[in-house]
Amino acid sequence: MILLQIILFLALYTGMIAFTVRDGAINALYFYPKPVQERAFAIGLADRQDIRNKKVRFMIAFMVVLLVAILLIIGLWNRVNDLGTAYWQALIFLEVSNWFDGIVIDRLWVGHSKFWIIEGTEDIPFAKSWKEILIKRTIASLVWFAGAAVVALLVIWIF
Repeated sequence: MILLQIILFLALYTGMIAFTVRDGAINALYFYPKPVQERAFAIGLADRQDIRNKKVRFMIAFMVVLLVAILLIIGLWNRVNDLGTAYWQALIFLEVSNWFDGIVIDRLWVGHSKFWIIEGTEDIPFAKSWKEILIKRTIASLVWFAGAAVVALLVIWIF
């Protein structure tokens, strides 16, 4: 059952990213390295304040929706009522989504799809290297040990 739940959670995760770029990758310019962003601003493809606002709106919605999804899956669907089980389930969801984002989203989808190439910035590398992914995802993995505790406490408190 957990595997099905993880697949559904990752579909939601991917769907939210796909929704934000539905009109083009430029809508998610905030995900790109600074050199790509600066070029896009310089050639008039995007406005700094507009991109900043889009980032804030997306990140708030993304985090709230995914947090609510994890809480509902663990607390309501799985009916977990002990802190230890809630912690381990939260940790599994957070770690799997962390590595999914690095490997599937960043490396495979972004790194191998022409969709993510922004016109006028083709000469600037924008896909993360394996080294960057390993470093960032390893650090995030450590952070999620604490994040899972927060999620577990919320599950127990709410449900």
